[in-house]
Amino acid sequence: MMTNSKQHNDWSDVFVNIDPTAEPHYLNAISHTVQQLSTMITAIDAPYSGLEPAQLNERIKAMPIGKAPIAPLADIISNNVDLIGKNSIIVQHPHCIAHLHTPPLIPALAAETIISALNQSMDSWDQASSATYVEQKMTDWLCELFGYNLEQSATSNGADGVFTSGGTQSNLMGLLLARDRAVEQISGESVQKDGLPSYAKKLRILCSKTSHFTVQKSASLMGLGERAVVTVATDDFGRLDINALTATIADLQSQDLIPFCVVGTAGTTDLGAIDDLQAIAAISEQHSMWFHVDGAYGGALILSSHKDRLAGIELADSISTDFHKLFFQPISCGALLIRDKHNFKYLLHHADYLNRETDELPNLVDKSIATTKRFDALKLLMSMQALGTDKFGAMYDHLISLTQDVAALVTATDKFDLLAQPQLSTVLFRYNHLCSGNDVTIEHEEEISVINQRLRLDLLTAGQAVLGETKINGYTCLKLTILNPCLQLNDFESLFTKIADFAAEQDYINN
Repeated sequence: MMTNSKQHNDWSDVFVNIDPTAEPHYLNAISHTVQQLSTMITAIDAPYSGLEPAQLNERIKAMPIGKAPIAPLADIISNNVDLIGKNSIIVQHPHCIAHLHTPPLIPALAAETIISALNQSMDSWDQASSATYVEQKMTDWLCELFGYNLEQSATSNGADGVFTSGGTQSNLMGLLLARDRAVEQISGESVQKDGLPSYAKKLRILCSKTSHFTVQKSASLMGLGERAVVTVATDDFGRLDINALTATIADLQSQDLIPFCVVGTAGTTDLGAIDDLQAIAAISEQHSMWFHVDGAYGGALILSSHKDRLAGIELADSISTDFHKLFFQPISCGALLIRDKHNFKYLLHHADYLNRETDELPNLVDKSIATTKRFDALKLLMSMQALGTDKFGAMYDHLISLTQDVAALVTATDKFDLLAQPQLSTVLFRYNHLCSGNDVTIEHEEEISVINQRLRLDLLTAGQAVLGETKINGYTCLKLTILNPCLQLNDFESLFTKIADFAAEQDYINN
């Protein structure tokens, strides 16, 4: 039975279509969405609506889905913005300051519109023609930005990179390349073809005890297990202790274990610590170990007046970067850069339908653990074109300066304790002036920890503030992650007043 050709026209109003008569449907939907979101965001007066979590869950569960359309698209857009948008965590609000989670740049949002409409699949050139070249342009630019050489030399086949979903995937890929190269060098075996070698239980990855948890997670996913990660002591600033690193390597080798990779961190999540990358690079080279730098947080300093703090990053075998943090891109957007592109061979697999060995055009799946992935490179390209690198650097300088001012504000306020001197753009503090009628200071650390836990959650669910929570020296503290360049010191003055007043109202001592 033949399908009625008119059925095509019945569907043209729900696709981005080359038929000119379908154009108004797309324009109207996108314009209405932007108008609804813009109106919602500019009217926001809290980082969260304050709707009880259980109520929000019930309202979302009650949203209808039927065999037939439930309403015109314009109404569906408005209803979803009203329920989902208004009850989201509003990253643009000055008192939403918990995580490495930034307000996105307008040029990047414009790029997202192009990305979603074109829907390029970044695995093969015949699915992403110009997009493939844009991603290669941006990875080349990034390699040069971080000091890598694109040209072949005596020690490298030239640098290269690939866009990823973010720091987690980039760290996994960097460590996977390190593992496979190590196995090939040790015994000539191929993990890709033969699986883990008989001595896999001896392989060890070293990182500081404040490194990101994805080092352990990656080791688990690679079949080495979390115990393959050996954490090294840190100094008073949370940086990997170089003397301890040397001693740890010697100790592992004395046990007939195989340390094959060192991870240096450029910006730890809590303290913002940046390891001595030059010293780690020298030790890694001495022991023929892969040197991976997790630059997901602090790598952006390469554009700032603080770039010298990243000295030695150009010596790393691989670098993870994360653009949905301090490059202010919409989630998700990251990259892995490697000093020698020859090492991407450990990811290469040819499929007859996709990236044939006879292909002369580039297929990015050759160097990725993902097959289908988004055209995220366009966001970074358009952001750099619209702002220029100097403006990015100025924003970073402002954030670092502002963080120091906020820390000084905490120190000057007797109701709060500053628990660590900021090194990047995080402030670790706690509320310690807990009132019940009269001023009372609780001296017991455990009680202070519990009260700060309750304070964070209550502020969140009441829609007053979105603060981070972590531990330092075993005790709970609150965390500000300052990533919004639009913020000024008065935003934090009002925030601390709000926290203190809220805590006093809750009377945590008696409740």
